Amino acid sequence: MAENPSFTYTDLPSRMRPVSEFAPSPEKIKERLAEFGPLKPREPDADGSVEHLGGATFTHHFVDAPGDYDTVRFHYVTSGDETKTPVVFLHGLPDSWFEWHHHMAALSQDGYFTVAPDLKGYGQSSKQPGDYRHEGAAGQLAAMLLVAGIEKFYLVTHDRGTVQGDYIAALFPDRVLGYIRGEQHLIHYNPALSSQHDMFLNAPYNGIMDNPQKLAVWAYMWFSVRQIPNETATLERVAQELAYEGVNKAVPRYYNSSTFHSEWLDRRRRLMGEWTSPIVILQGYDSPTQPREWFDLEEIRKLVPRAQVLDVKFVPGGHFWPVESPKETTETIREALKALAGVIQE
Repeated sequence: MAENPSFTYTDLPSRMRPVSEFAPSPEKIKERLAEFGPLKPREPDADGSVEHLGGATFTHHFVDAPGDYDTVRFHYVTSGDETKTPVVFLHGLPDSWFEWHHHMAALSQDGYFTVAPDLKGYGQSSKQPGDYRHEGAAGQLAAMLLVAGIEKFYLVTHDRGTVQGDYIAALFPDRVLGYIRGEQHLIHYNPALSSQHDMFLNAPYNGIMDNPQKLAVWAYMWFSVRQIPNETATLERVAQELAYEGVNKAVPRYYNSSTFHSEWLDRRRRLMGEWTSPIVILQGYDSPTQPREWFDLEEIRKLVPRAQVLDVKFVPGGHFWPVESPKETTETIREALKALAGVIQE
C-alpha cells in the first residue's frame, strides 16, 4: 500500500496488470489504421438539424449558458418526447454524445426524453479557454441544462463524464432524480491504472490527439475486450467527432487542471458524502482500468451515507462497455431506471 495524507492506494488484484504493460504497439495500431481510408470530415451541425440512427430521430441543439464570466456554447442532442422524463447521458474520452446513440434510441422508444451533450471542449461544444476543472465544467453543464429547459433528470455517465457527473450529483442533488454512475474510480484507486493521464496532459507536445483516427483506434484497442459491433463505422464516427477544430487543444486542459489522484481524493473526502439521489453503479466486468473486486456493494453503501446505493451491476466488456456491448448496456440502464423510479415513488 502506498500512503497519502488520508487514504491508501489499493493493491491490484493478482489478475490485473498496470495499464502501461498492455498498451497496443505502434505496429498493431498502424496495421489497424490501414483498414481505414482517409478520414472524411463531418460537416458541423446547425441548431435544429436532424439525423436518423438506430431507427430513432436525433435533433441537434446549440445553447449558450452562463460560464467563464460570460457564456459557454454547448452542443447537445436529443431523442424522444420532450414532455417525458429526461435522461441525461455524459460521455467519456475519446468520445462525444455519439457514444450513447444506441441507448438513446432504445430508451426514447420506452418513453424517456434522452439528452446527450458534448462535454465542454469536446465535439461541437465550446473549446474557448476558461475553467476546465471538472467541478467548474460540471457547474456550467448543469447551467446549460437549465437554459435548455431541463431542470430535473436521471443522470447516466461513463468514464470522464462520470467525473463531472459526480460533481453534478453532489452540487445539484435536488435536480438529479437518480444517478447511474459508470466506469470510474470510487473507493479504491491505484495510479498504475491511470498512467494515460500524462499522455493527455502533454498532448499539445506529443501529438497524441492530432490524428483523430489514430487516437480512436489506439484507445479502443487498449481498453476494449470485446469486438465492437460495426467497428469500422463506429470508430470512424468517433474520429469524426474528435476531428472538430480545437478538440485536440481543449481536452488536454482538463488534465492540466486535475489528476486522477486529486479526483479520487475529492470524491472520497467530499463528494460521496454529498450525494443524496439514489444510485446504481455500472462497471465493465472485465474493465482493465477498474477491477470489479473494488466495487463491493456493502462497502460502497457504508461510505455513501446519504444516498441509497441500490446495486452494482457489471456489464459484459472492458472499459468501453457502452460501445462494446450496446444491447446489454441498454438493458442494464433500462433496469436501473426502473429501480431508481421505484425508490422515488416510495
